[in-house]
Amino acid sequence: MPYLTSAVLAAALCGFILLGLRARWVDGTVDDYITARNSQSGATLGLSFLASGMGAWILFAPPEIGAFVGPVALAGYAIGSALPFIVLGLYGPAIRRALPEGRSIAEFAQACYGTGVRRWVSLVSVAYMACFLAAELTAIGAITALLSDVPPAAVVLGVALSTLAYTVLGGLRASLATDRWQAWLLVALLLIVSSVAFTHLPTMPSVSSMPSAPLSEALSVALTLVIAVTAANLFHQGYWQRVWAAQDAGSLGRGAWLGGGLTIVVVMVIGGLGILAAMSGVELGNPPMPFFALLANAPAWLAMLALVLAVTLVASSVDTLQNAIASLMVSQHEQQGRSLITARWLTVALMLPVVIIALQGLSVLRLFLIADLLCAAIVVPVLLGLWRHMSAMAAIGGGLAGLLGAVLPGWFANGSLEAGLLAATFPGGIPTLGPFLGALCASTLVSVGLAMARRFRAH
Repeated sequence: MPYLTSAVLAAALCGFILLGLRARWVDGTVDDYITARNSQSGATLGLSFLASGMGAWILFAPPEIGAFVGPVALAGYAIGSALPFIVLGLYGPAIRRALPEGRSIAEFAQACYGTGVRRWVSLVSVAYMACFLAAELTAIGAITALLSDVPPAAVVLGVALSTLAYTVLGGLRASLATDRWQAWLLVALLLIVSSVAFTHLPTMPSVSSMPSAPLSEALSVALTLVIAVTAANLFHQGYWQRVWAAQDAGSLGRGAWLGGGLTIVVVMVIGGLGILAAMSGVELGNPPMPFFALLANAPAWLAMLALVLAVTLVASSVDTLQNAIASLMVSQHEQQGRSLITARWLTVALMLPVVIIALQGLSVLRLFLIADLLCAAIVVPVLLGLWRHMSAMAAIGGGLAGLLGAVLPGWFANGSLEAGLLAATFPGGIPTLGPFLGALCASTLVSVGLAMARRFRAH
């Protein structure tokens, strides 16, 4: 069985390599390498948004939220996962008009506010995406150990090297090409795994109720997830690349709504399995993993399909992140040939520390939450960049206020700055609403306040 599983995984990864390499432009420019400018239809973008946004996290987080907090919080998670696509779909046409030759969120920040804000935005974006990469590769190692006898390190390295093989050579076009197939594959595998796991559920107890936390708690969790996931994913350079990859504004809008709608459906379906697992009374494990608990009563071959599903999920997000990080790091002022070489080597170099971290099997949830909070503190000032009254001072002031706002709820609740700082680093890896809401409200109020003060002074 380990040999069969290894062969199936190898075949899937080789298939992704072939699809990616077929899509590359041999003599493409560095601009095409990192933007595939004006080339993608709405349908392609929709599938790409779905595939690049879905990762191994959907096999862990939505089922657990469904099993322990209930459908209200799960709906918040689904909306939060889809909202970044919708925001870019609505806001993207204005970004394209203001910055027709743009490439990244960092260039958008520079055009609006200057070099200082660009560097800060780039740092936050790279930190977030590096956490995302480490989390995905760590997760596939854990899933491999859980579902098979294949060495986890072999699968981690296999995913990292195979995605590098086509992103280094093919750039964004290769990632977009594989996204289309990976999106259909993950939907098909998810349907098969979910339906078979459902049919092998233990008989429902005669008295069973849907898991649901108190409404106030469920709404708090839902709002926390909407803010955290939306703010963080708006710093996902891979999504910004697709703003300029779209054929036109209409294609971007259609792709965003398609990707967002499919994302909501996928998250709700996989989270619904967690609800069913809790209602059926199966042992959810320690730590709890409702999705994988469902596989305990299913046929052995289903574990192999679930592992292929996990590898597909990870590969689809990893290749997007690899190209996204490289695109942020490439200087637009270098000579074209040298820039393309730089982009390729940076993609390889940035994967080395990420793979090393992933092979340690560490939990990255707390780092993820801290990165989400940094994004929440500055997302509104950045997106307000096209408002004519905004200034670099207003953006910087709003960002600093957002950082302070993240600390204030814990400070007031516990009576000390130290306690506020600790609460803003999420001890135990538990997401709480206070820091996120404080960061978002403070950054918005201060940014808008400083911008309006500048407007009044001008008059």
